[in-house]
Amino acid sequence: MDDSLDSSKHHDHVLIIEDDERLAHLTREYLEANEFRVDLEYDGARAVERILDEQPDIVILDLMLPGEDGLSICRRVRGHYAGPILMLTARTDDMDQVLGLEMGADDYVPKPVQPRVLLARMRALLRRADTLDAASGATRLTFGNLLIDSATREAWLDDERIDLTSAEFDLLWLLADNAGRVLTREEIFSQLRGIKYDGQDRSIDVRVSRIRPKIGDDPNHPHRIKTVRSKGYLFVRDS
Repeated sequence: MDDSLDSSKHHDHVLIIEDDERLAHLTREYLEANEFRVDLEYDGARAVERILDEQPDIVILDLMLPGEDGLSICRRVRGHYAGPILMLTARTDDMDQVLGLEMGADDYVPKPVQPRVLLARMRALLRRADTLDAASGATRLTFGNLLIDSATREAWLDDERIDLTSAEFDLLWLLADNAGRVLTREEIFSQLRGIKYDGQDRSIDVRVSRIRPKIGDDPNHPHRIKTVRSKGYLFVRDS
């Protein structure tokens, strides 16, 4: 039967790093009811080691932690952990959200956490790469000295591998796969995060600013990823 087949499938492993034990346990119960395998860590000082040792499918990381804060943890693990990091931030602190994205977080959810919103964002992150790869017929794109490979989820500039987070690769692939066409922020948000663009969220802009120097683009006068005012972004084809 289908149900028995489903029960044998791999349950995604979630590591929640949150010092509010009550919130952490409630979140674990909700996620386990939705067929995730969940582990908890309350101390930021132990978080880096656990992420690197366990390599969970997704990390839920609180910004404010004892021992070591979420921004520092995110920065330290990013070169050694390729999975998505979902950061929990203060509801009104836009700077926390921007800093989290700059440190390599893939998405953020404001506190207090709404379980259904958290679940939807997690699922969007976990299925994002598969969705993007399936949507495109190409697996490798080349633009002069830049090569982007969706099969290996790697990009190369002048034959040197570029250090990209999972979210940065997904955005780069989406833009490059639509080279020559302006992608609106609404389209990008829908494709990458599964949510509507609210007109204020700066996460895509932050990510573009991080990608540009990595692919050899001049941040002040970009020639590869151009900002189209009031619209979105254009990945320019080589002439």
